[in-house]
Amino acid sequence: MSDILIVDDERDIRELISDILKDEGFTTRLAANSDECMAEINAEPPALMILDIWLKDSRMDGIDILKTVKRDNPDVPIIIISGHGNIEIAVAAIKQGAYDFIEKPFNIDQLTVVISRAMETSRLRRENASLRRRDVTSSEMIGSSPAFRALKGQLEKVTKSNGRVMLTGQPGSGKEVAARYIHVNSNRASGPFVTVSSASIEPERMEEVLFGRETAERGVEKGLLEQAHGGVVYFDEVADMPLGTQSKILRVLTEQQFTRVGGSDRVRVDLRVISSTTRDLAAEIAAGRFRQELYDRLNVVPVAVPPLEERREDIPELSRHFIEGFNKSQGLPLRPVSDEAEALMQTMSWPGNIRQLRNVIERVLILGDHGGPIEARELPGQSDGPAEEGRIVLSGGLATLPLRDARELFEREYLLTQINRFGGNISRTATFVGMERSALHRKLKSLGVVTTSKSGARVAHLEDEEEEEA
Repeated sequence: MSDILIVDDERDIRELISDILKDEGFTTRLAANSDECMAEINAEPPALMILDIWLKDSRMDGIDILKTVKRDNPDVPIIIISGHGNIEIAVAAIKQGAYDFIEKPFNIDQLTVVISRAMETSRLRRENASLRRRDVTSSEMIGSSPAFRALKGQLEKVTKSNGRVMLTGQPGSGKEVAARYIHVNSNRASGPFVTVSSASIEPERMEEVLFGRETAERGVEKGLLEQAHGGVVYFDEVADMPLGTQSKILRVLTEQQFTRVGGSDRVRVDLRVISSTTRDLAAEIAAGRFRQELYDRLNVVPVAVPPLEERREDIPELSRHFIEGFNKSQGLPLRPVSDEAEALMQTMSWPGNIRQLRNVIERVLILGDHGGPIEARELPGQSDGPAEEGRIVLSGGLATLPLRDARELFEREYLLTQINRFGGNISRTATFVGMERSALHRKLKSLGVVTTSKSGARVAHLEDEEEEEA
């Protein structure tokens, strides 16, 4: 940003400063009074202002303008100039937020040095604010399964546009990581990524948190939407947003502007909106808990994030990624995962999805043996003591069945688990279980096991389940 607004009632002074700054590579805008000044600021806030204290034929003097601009645009540095300079004016200007005070007639070199310093200070403040807003959540996408590749392909397409994206999926499946991936690979990567946790904000405070507020005591307090200006705002669990707030968000999406709580000025924002939900929004709309118009605005590009169950092939890769991450961030041991532990994790139930897998890895690294690979016995649900060699734990339900029924039930569940572990790949499953491919096909048919395509991957299930879904 190198746009400088010069406000002075003397035309010669305005044009002289402008010519000097243009020679230095800056772009300039000129204003002769407070009305012209505020019109320029409302059109687009400048990177810096040079402001004369005394303005003839003007509704506001320089100090009034300074107060107003620092209230609404605190990041804009302002250099005060005056032909009637004295210590009292300089002190008053600095107290109101001016970057510096220069007395006319000023030295050109002095002015350019002060401008350069002010611009650099402003840039550093913006960078620091951006870093403070950024969350520690990674935007790195990990995996190679068909379901993962299909998801990543969709995300790469939406990064090239500015369209609104609705991410759907189970809790812990990685919706926020997907949102951050869109952000860092888009043309807004240098802008902020601000998360609105709809479920964790008290309904009566939602508007204040989103839109900010203005009070006589504390001045302007920016809300999350204003903090996200130029970047991405991510509405996490958007179905939890109160109905009253939904209508106001709808207006923001339409007009790209809003009014702070307690204020009267219109605040313009440039935002890309990404939202997510674990709920069925069609059912929420039918129940009157979500506005159809807001859904239509947010659901421009729907993207379904698959659960971990549909990308079991990625579990070993995700596990290694988490182990390396915990080693760097917490100094936890860098342990490999044994083949038996990997196989077991690929067959376990993961209702909490990737978040649950991450938690399990962290717990094992903290509580487990610090030497050697992670073993299957260290995973949750496994016996703490060594199993008797050559035996497995028989569930109570299976133990009550006749041998033939128990064998059929075991074979069905075993093969379902192995097929899903290998992403629906029958050839790899046959190799692992030690059967000919044709024999495996016959066995699956006799057991009523079928595979269908889901989220870009082959998923095994019982034939009866397919009929129920239809």
